Formats: sequence, C-alpha cells, structure tokens
Amino acid sequence: MSKIMVVGAFVVDMVAEMDKFPCAGETVIGKDMKTFLGGKGANQCVAVRRLGRDVGMIGCVGNDANGKAFLDLFQNEGIDVSNIKVTDNSITGVAQIQIDNQGQNRICVIPCANHFYTLEDINSFENAIKDASIIIFQLEMRLDFTFEAIKAAKRANKTIILNPAPAATLPDDILASIDYLTPNETELALLSGIETDNIDGITTASKKLLRKGVKNVVVTLGSKGSLIANSEGVFTVSGYKVKAIDTVAAGDSFNGALAVQLLKNQSLIQAVKYANAMGALTVTKKGAIPSLHTYKEVEDFILKNS
Repeated sequence: MSKIMVVGAFVVDMVAEMDKFPCAGETVIGKDMKTFLGGKGANQCVAVRRLGRDVGMIGCVGNDANGKAFLDLFQNEGIDVSNIKVTDNSITGVAQIQIDNQGQNRICVIPCANHFYTLEDINSFENAIKDASIIIFQLEMRLDFTFEAIKAAKRANKTIILNPAPAATLPDDILASIDYLTPNETELALLSGIETDNIDGITTASKKLLRKGVKNVVVTLGSKGSLIANSEGVFTVSGYKVKAIDTVAAGDSFNGALAVQLLKNQSLIQAVKYANAMGALTVTKKGAIPSLHTYKEVEDFILKNS
C-alpha cells in the first residue's frame, strides 16, 4: 500500500500573457494566448506520477473533448483513472489566467464539472482511500464534498495533505484532521486572521493553526523558500533562484513533490527542500502540466545547485 491519491479538480487553463495586469475598467493589449490542461488536483497528480510514484485521481470531468483529453493524458502518464467520474450535466472545468512580464499570475477558476462530484459519491471511492497511503486535497471542488472526503480519509487513518487553495475559511474540525497544511502567505493570512507580510507574522499565524490541531504547517514563500512549523519548532528552508517565466502550478508541483518525499520516509525538512526544487523548476516553463518535471530532472537540478 504505497499509492498517493489526489482528490481534486480538472481545469483547462486559458492563459493570456501581457506586460502588466489591467486595472479595474482598463483594457490592455496582450502578447499571447495558449490553452493548457491543468487544475490543482490534476497538476498535483501528474507531478506525483512524473516523480515516479503510483497515483490515482478522484474527480469529475465533462463528457466533452476536454474531458477526453484529460483521460487520455492520465492514461498515457500511467495514472489510475478508475475513480474519475464523467458527467453529461456540465462541461469540464475551465480557468482564465493572466500572466504579466514578471511571471506573476492572476487566476479565475470556473469549476463546472468539478462540482458534480457530490456527497453521494463519497461511498464509491472509500476503497480507493483505504488503498492509498497519502491523500492530497485542495479547495477547488465543493467545500462540503471536500470536508466529508477529508473526514473519510481521517477515519481510514491516512496521511492528509491539504493545499488550501483557492483560499477559504476552514472549520476547526477540518483543521484538526490535517497532517500537512501547505498555504502560501495569502492563504495563511485568511486561515489565521493574522497579517503575514513579514516572517514574524507568518510564524505567529502558523502557530495559531497548530493550536487548532494542524500537525504541520508548511508555508510556501516563492523564491524565498518555505517555512515549517510543528511541535518541534519553526524552521525555514531556503528556496532556489531561477528566472520565473510562469508561476502557474508551482504550488501544485510543490505539493506533489512533498507527498512523494514523505512517502519515501524523508524528514520533513528534506522533503520540503526537494519540493522547493520542484517548485523552482516549474516556474521556468510555460503552462501547468507541461511545466511539471521528472524525478531525474529534479535530481539533476538539485545537484547543479548544491
């Protein structure tokens, strides 16, 4: 029993590149437009597989060309698709993404079929949860569904990673179920109600979530690396300096890599170091899934930068 299971969304990313983001009421001329397969759950799932681990996905696509493209991709990657639901009631999820000349992004997700995996479906994948060692969640699916799925994973005594994006307020009982919570600074501020514009604020906010029952808080800080807070203390883990072209999927690749290293029984600090490298590599390529690297590529990058 060594599989990682991802519970999450499929989203087709429509990516517009521009020199600067428009202000309210402003029109800017863009430079390019491309379409990529993505979605936080799908990205994390592919990241895990490209790092060499068995992985499956629980989610929902529409009965359309985009849904078929996801299924074909996953089957070609060697990902378990037996728990992916196909619905005739909605199209596959989509996202509008803007990227500026600094590689920063603004994203609007329209869930569509992702919200058609419902509470009634939870019983259908209990065996998939039982057969996995680590379960990764995000917040792109219906929150009531996600919360119940987390509870199911907790009942099965599985290791739970929650990437709390898009940011949302979480009930205390859900926070207490999480083994590894992986917010960025913005998400951490919303979860804690504490400003996170400096390291002291990030530390204070992380400790507040620990008091609510989260076992480990791992805050992603972009090129600055990551901060870990748990019962052993607070630790910072350096990042890698790279030229950012597109930051889409950087957090997703981080979470996939973190799960892979935890499955290998690496220490949390070592796992986060590896995940930082995966995230850094991801921002050097355009697109979500196209930017996800293999185990050898990450290992070579770490050796080159050690």
